[in-house]
Amino acid sequence: MYFVSWGAVRRRTTQAVLLTLLAALAAAAATAGTWYGLTVASRAAGAEVAARPAAERVITVHQRADSDGDPRRALDELAATTRGLLPLPGVGPVLGVEHETIYTDKLHGYAPSGLPVAYRDDLCAHVRITGACPSTPGTVLISADVSRRVGLRTGDFFEVRPEGAVGTLRLGVSGVYTITDTDGPYWTDELFTARGELDPAFTTLDTFRQPQLGKPTLAVAVPVPLALLRGDNNYDLNGVLNAAGPKFASAQLELDNPTGELFDAVLADRRTVLVGVLAALVQVLLLAWFALGLAGRLTGRDRRADAGLLKLRGATGGGLLRLAAGQHLVPLGAGAVLGLPLGIGASWLVAGELPVRSEWWLALLVAVGVILLVELVGLAVLVGVDGLAQRAPVVALLRRVAGARRDRRSRFVDVFFVALAAGAVYQARSGGPDSPLGIAAPGLVALAVGLMLARFLRWAADRVGGVALRAGRLRLGLTAVQVSRQPGTDRVFALLVVAVAVLALTTGGLAAGRAERAARAGVELGAARVLTVGAPSRTALEYAVRQADPGGKQAMAVVVDTGAAPAVLAVDSPRLAAVATWRPEYGPVGALAAAVSAVRQPSATPITGRTLAVTLNRDAAGPALLGAILQHEGTGDGFRVEFRGLRTGPQTAVADVSPCAVAPGCRLVGWQLFPAAGGLTVRSVAQRSPAGPVLSGAQLAEVSRWRAGFTGVVARIGVSADGLALRASGSSGTEVYAVDAPLPVPVVLAGTRPEPWRFDDAMSGRFGGTATPVRVVGTAPVLPVLGREGLLTDLDTARRVAGDADLGGTFQVWLAPGVPSSLVDALRDRGLQVLSDRTAAARTTALATEGRVITSSFGLFAAGLAVLVAAVMIGVLAAAEREPQRALLRNLGVQGLDASRSVSAGAVLLVVSGVAGGLLAALVARPIANVTAPPFPDGWRVIPPPGVLGGPALAVAAVVGLVVFGIAGGLSVRGLRGGVK
Repeated sequence: MYFVSWGAVRRRTTQAVLLTLLAALAAAAATAGTWYGLTVASRAAGAEVAARPAAERVITVHQRADSDGDPRRALDELAATTRGLLPLPGVGPVLGVEHETIYTDKLHGYAPSGLPVAYRDDLCAHVRITGACPSTPGTVLISADVSRRVGLRTGDFFEVRPEGAVGTLRLGVSGVYTITDTDGPYWTDELFTARGELDPAFTTLDTFRQPQLGKPTLAVAVPVPLALLRGDNNYDLNGVLNAAGPKFASAQLELDNPTGELFDAVLADRRTVLVGVLAALVQVLLLAWFALGLAGRLTGRDRRADAGLLKLRGATGGGLLRLAAGQHLVPLGAGAVLGLPLGIGASWLVAGELPVRSEWWLALLVAVGVILLVELVGLAVLVGVDGLAQRAPVVALLRRVAGARRDRRSRFVDVFFVALAAGAVYQARSGGPDSPLGIAAPGLVALAVGLMLARFLRWAADRVGGVALRAGRLRLGLTAVQVSRQPGTDRVFALLVVAVAVLALTTGGLAAGRAERAARAGVELGAARVLTVGAPSRTALEYAVRQADPGGKQAMAVVVDTGAAPAVLAVDSPRLAAVATWRPEYGPVGALAAAVSAVRQPSATPITGRTLAVTLNRDAAGPALLGAILQHEGTGDGFRVEFRGLRTGPQTAVADVSPCAVAPGCRLVGWQLFPAAGGLTVRSVAQRSPAGPVLSGAQLAEVSRWRAGFTGVVARIGVSADGLALRASGSSGTEVYAVDAPLPVPVVLAGTRPEPWRFDDAMSGRFGGTATPVRVVGTAPVLPVLGREGLLTDLDTARRVAGDADLGGTFQVWLAPGVPSSLVDALRDRGLQVLSDRTAAARTTALATEGRVITSSFGLFAAGLAVLVAAVMIGVLAAAEREPQRALLRNLGVQGLDASRSVSAGAVLLVVSGVAGGLLAALVARPIANVTAPPFPDGWRVIPPPGVLGGPALAVAAVVGLVVFGIAGGLSVRGLRGGVK
């Protein structure tokens, strides 16, 4: 029987080769899915680990113990115990010792504060030192904060009292340290941080040999390697840690394991990757199995004849099935062997790398197992098709002419798939696109459309063929008849439609996902590059950026304040259009800047002298002291000067304002009256050293230059020819402010109006010590950084209105694309400390490693395999009908008719109609199946997602379909015409 099967395979080489190609494509898909899944699962897990705080990746063990004068031995014993109870491969622990001590500042008389004394392995490699690293017992490094607060310097000595010990310990300062990698794993152990008091002083390990430090807290920090956190080679980190917990408790060791939540997130990422890969893999495998079944049916004419002859000789049904299975085993086995290396190479090409080396054997074993399953299912499909056919009588099996089409069975199959597509659409819309049937909804809708189009194509070809033949147009008639009467043409057409539609939807989804990730990165950051910086104040931030970029085209100072409701984004609005990544959803880019510039502010002369002189006239019952509120325009430092000893009548009072002599000088924020009673008139303000006017009497008399507070009892302001008249009564209303910014503060509002805003009485408490009136000059559905809720305002206006009441926020510098590194250096030179440097491109790349997004490239690969499967089926269709077609062409040739061109025209018609039908199916499936870009795992959807099926995606699918199907159709027709000659 097996020799008979092998002989049948040798006689039908073309059919066997085509089945081998189908089997190889299925095996390649299975192998690529396995290797690709393991590769991107590790990549997604690694991205998850990198995105989490370092504290979640470090396990700490603490023990309060008596070191017996040998701290090194005690540390080594604890490290050995930790390794025994927590056997993590590839771990390099960091050892440390800490002892609580109390420092009393005898010089300043401050209350005693905790100043821990500590030792840590490799400390000096993780700090920046001014001075020297401690090398002898009793020498310590103190932090820059301790040095500033306590007043200790390098070379100083101080005493601390160790907790639980008698007497004090004298220590010498060898240097001052500043932590350089605050976000790294080295500083995650809170034992070596300030914990609300003074930062630890780090010393040598030999210092702990002294009796006063004989009972320290020993610490072992275990940074968990990335491979273990990712779960490489199925390593169960949670299981190991859960088993170790009771052991540490029984050994009276304090174990802090923060990795549980991180490892759960890693497992969730792996599950998401598995679902994404399986969704694409199952679709292409179902298509491949369908193609195998169709190929078995189309190429079964000769096998049915063999079965008929064997039946005449008394063969049993089991024997016939073994014969059929024997003929299919050879191409399926060859396809499996060929598909394994092809799948590994394809995975490498699509993923860009192979799985981690420790998982190669796992990947190979799983791939072989999946290939066996795939080929067994394919064998079952082929044998099942042959088994159904072999149930026919011998006469039917030996008949060479195909029987009449059974439209009832075909119609039932079509109705079944249409109903299945309807159920999948319902699942996708009600249960979400990740539901089991929802994932397959686009492909099923495309299949339903393809089946209906196939029926229409067959009906249209029948009608056109009949009319053409009756009219004597033989070429057109024969072409139409070939399409309508050739068995299996409608199913192959449906396969072409599904393949093109899936390719178009996948390509469109991939492009839409890429665009959506770039858009999200732009919304989250606001600019192509964003520096988070440290600065003394908003004024210092704005001044430094304007000095580093005087042209205003490359950098912009920004403050993000999320502490209010709604949150506030303050930007240097004249630079917004040049620097920010602006989207239409944000509204007109120049609306805020136009609103600010539309309000003409009185010019103010900056105070650059060392002395401020005020000419005034005090009432008889007026205040004895006048205060001036000043703010330095470079640093933002606010300070108050007092004009004391005021007497009744006209006079000139002076005060020292030396800080204003430093460029760019100070601005006058406002006035204060002490005590809060009576009044006076300010006639002029001038400066000395150098001498010059600041405010003349006429300028002081301009009522638009001054304002009182916005709420409560306020001071009274009056103007006259003499100048500015100020009066206060009681204990309230003592301050008057200069107006040098637009009021109410112009803002652009996103979202609904806050509940406290009544009519036009809009106030915000984020522009100073009290609520400040604001004026909505524009609305937008979305604002950069803030999203759907927030206020956009001008930074210069906000900081001027706030005066010296700087409310903080996150200080940022937005940079335009292509900014040179010299600009960042200029920002540092002007006192800004760069805390983080983020780019929209890097954020886009990071988003591409999350959830289902990372598997989208495999979805495109699977769609490409579907196109190849459909192309092979064109060859199968031609090979199955090659002999009848050759006979038909010869008979027509004898009658003087050359029908060879009709063969080519039929192939062209099948290819073109299949591609066109696929594009139509994609356009129908996108809205019905609700196809969108891959959703973000956190549900982010601030802006509408981009369209999935644009012109480029349709064009790519059309070109690929025409080229691939055209090549397949050309090769199949070429072989047929060559046979005729």
